[in-house]
Amino acid sequence: MLRTYVGLILAATTSLSSASEIGGVYMETRTCAVYTGPCFANAEMGLTGKDAIMAWSIESGAQDGVDIAGLNVVVVVSANQTLGFRGVNDAKQLKSLILIDDRANSLQRQALLSFARNHAGRAGKSAVRVDIAPIRMTLDFVNLKGHLKAGKVVTLKSRKTRPGECICKNEVEYYPPLAQVDQVIPATAEQGEFRGRGLGRRWSTPGARSVYMGTFIY
Repeated sequence: MLRTYVGLILAATTSLSSASEIGGVYMETRTCAVYTGPCFANAEMGLTGKDAIMAWSIESGAQDGVDIAGLNVVVVVSANQTLGFRGVNDAKQLKSLILIDDRANSLQRQALLSFARNHAGRAGKSAVRVDIAPIRMTLDFVNLKGHLKAGKVVTLKSRKTRPGECICKNEVEYYPPLAQVDQVIPATAEQGEFRGRGLGRRWSTPGARSVYMGTFIY
């Protein structure tokens, strides 16, 4: 199964430049397991999974006529309910922090903000704070190693989930990704944390099967 996913992901990334739309790679993590069995997911429902990080690394394309290739944008979400099957639409109360790549010029910053508002759903439209930060993001789909760093606020590192970590042997991609993506692979967070301001809480979830890595074309 995993090899099939990797093949689809690699095929998708090689074709991004041929499309006129915006394309790139995506990474997210939540404060609950997304690759898990129903029994474990039910135990977390309502208690965890109320926070998430969504990140896009844009490889090609333009937003509102502005070229944003080579830039990144991150949305950190905080909700009053578990972000479950309906994602950011599950929560009655929602607020977010949008982080814009510091390499962007003034026009690109506005375009990245528009991109986040368009593609992060309610999270993009519920921003209480917008900050500029150095954002670096790399994804290795073969080894499932992802690395996201957004200033001193966001850190996310992923790895393959080890066989011994699958406890009930009935694990699946239980919740869909929070953003629209083409193909995704679940992974484990070696480090996943938010240490910023504006959302009322900070969190860290090392060792959680909480990561999705994928591609997008909008």
